[in-house]
Amino acid sequence: MKNVLQLESITKWLPTANKPIIISGPCSAETEDQTIATAKQLAATGKVNALRAGIWKPRTRPGQYEGAGEEGLKWLIQAKKETGLPVTTEVANAAHVEACLKAGVDILWVGARTTVNPFSVQEVADSLKGVDIPVMVKNPINPDLELWIGALERLNKAGITKLAAIHRGFSSFEKGPFRNAPMWDMAIELKTRIPDIDIICDPSHISGNRELISFISQKALDLDMAGLMIESHIDPDAAWSDAKQQVTPAVLAKIIDGLVVRTVSSDNKTFKDTLSILREQIDQLDDEIMSKMAARMKISEKIGQYKKENGVTILQVARWEEIIQTRITLGKAMGLNAEFTSDLLKLIHQESIQIQTKVMNKIEERV
Repeated sequence: MKNVLQLESITKWLPTANKPIIISGPCSAETEDQTIATAKQLAATGKVNALRAGIWKPRTRPGQYEGAGEEGLKWLIQAKKETGLPVTTEVANAAHVEACLKAGVDILWVGARTTVNPFSVQEVADSLKGVDIPVMVKNPINPDLELWIGALERLNKAGITKLAAIHRGFSSFEKGPFRNAPMWDMAIELKTRIPDIDIICDPSHISGNRELISFISQKALDLDMAGLMIESHIDPDAAWSDAKQQVTPAVLAKIIDGLVVRTVSSDNKTFKDTLSILREQIDQLDDEIMSKMAARMKISEKIGQYKKENGVTILQVARWEEIIQTRITLGKAMGLNAEFTSDLLKLIHQESIQIQTKVMNKIEERV
């Protein structure tokens, strides 16, 4: 179901001549010199549309640098004066909002740790009633799309129409190559549910490693995201927080220059004709897949009835292991990714079990 929110495009409140929109700056505003020097170097690249810096830093454990506090807002505003670029920072409560509005911050963002808590989001929303300021909302730390949408809805109901989402990935117990699992399907589903929402990708927090920022940035643009928020520092290795995921302004410029920006569509007639033919083929195949899937589930229903009549359990572990092994091998031979095949089989198996469960527990009507 699509959500209807009253939204204003990011290009209206953060104008830019070219896609993608780039928001950059240090993870934390550490000192006045560091904040302003970084901002000046970023502005000199001609690639940046807004400056970012963390003023209040919610760290996972105490003892780490937790931000300069309100004093850092002065540095951020001075950076704005010296570069002419709008500035943005994270807010987590009403006091943060009040301080930012008083200082003259142009754009606010709600962090992942705040998005996960509806009470905190509502506090921020209530403090913004009657205020016309852009707000960006990061996805919650856990993969809960409803929390992300709920945060956007709370702010929209408070009168904020200049809204954007920030995709920064999701925390996971299983550690892979990224700091936060991208879970691109979550961002795609958000766009499906709220078509008018602009999504900014945060490659720094997804990767946790400056070497992967280019890869994540290109992937985000290929998924038609509106822009990128990339952390930049004049001396990344000496940064007081998240040093490994920050780049110098010069490296940032190289990353942006290396990106390929693609369009949503093309005016080329041959392209359109070919794409239409290929999409028709996909539509036909999808119809066949749905038909085959429905037929498979009908057989699962019959198997459930047969098991019921013979007092046999639904789950047959040996049979399931056989299916997994043979189908993944077959899928590989056909050029299908093993993980994809496994995930697909699990979904089919779950539905088959649900169907058989209904059959096994159905109470027969007595005449």
